[in-house]
Amino acid sequence: MRYFLFPLFLIAPAAVLAAPPPVAVIADPPADRAHPAAMAAFVIPAQEGALNAVMYRAAGVGPHPTLLLFHGFPGNEQNLDLAQAARRAGWNVLTFHYRGSWGSPGRFSFANCLQDGATALAYLRRPEVVARFGIDPSRIAVAGHSMGGIVAARVGADDPRVIGAFLIDPADFAAIGRSFADPAKRQAFLLDEVRGDMPPLAGTSEDAIMAETAHAGRPLDLVAAMPALAGRPLALLGTTRGIGFMAEAAARAARKAGARHLDAETFETDHSFSDARIALAGRLVMWLEQFQH
Repeated sequence: MRYFLFPLFLIAPAAVLAAPPPVAVIADPPADRAHPAAMAAFVIPAQEGALNAVMYRAAGVGPHPTLLLFHGFPGNEQNLDLAQAARRAGWNVLTFHYRGSWGSPGRFSFANCLQDGATALAYLRRPEVVARFGIDPSRIAVAGHSMGGIVAARVGADDPRVIGAFLIDPADFAAIGRSFADPAKRQAFLLDEVRGDMPPLAGTSEDAIMAETAHAGRPLDLVAAMPALAGRPLALLGTTRGIGFMAEAAARAARKAGARHLDAETFETDHSFSDARIALAGRLVMWLEQFQH
């Protein structure tokens, strides 16, 4: 997501970024031979398709807090380093490919991505899944990057049992759609974001993606999700060379809604946090620590 570049106001100081990262980011925990960490690949049934999924299971008997991690559009950066860091910190992590993306059966659309997010959350609460992976269903958080940010925000906003949301340079597709009033911005989004990202997607087209963006409403409106999230721990991490101004707009809306547990920060990096992965993983692990008990 490279479409918008905009100056930001709150930039993470170099001294903060250089602080020692949490141990879980840089070191393996002692092996638990009785209940070792593990990885399981499976398919989550979904309406008119399925979700190819992977569970990173934390070591220990459990029950474990669990993070539902959403990738962006189309998902070239899957943030699996974050999944590994969270697992080392004692969390299960479920990640998956939306319908119609990266081999998951079905048709890709933004609306379907939102539905797939809710489907994955419901899957984590199934009794047989709770038992299989040692999940604590009372401690499920969501995280998402770029398009995955609005998916995480919407899933969390719609389900008050989600304990918190960690949003990484989240995309506001309603705002992008409104920007299409400027033909130059519409063309930039088509050329820079949509055209090159179609190969991993099925059941859609450039025209379909552009039309859905142009008419994106409240479900894809990042700012509109903030009041429902404001009462829970919320992280909004933007970037100076990505779309961090969208995270900043969301942070303003969260503060206006009375957010008391808001971590809003802007990193001097690109949309993928290419040169700030350790710092990003550190922020995630530290944010997750508040839910441990």
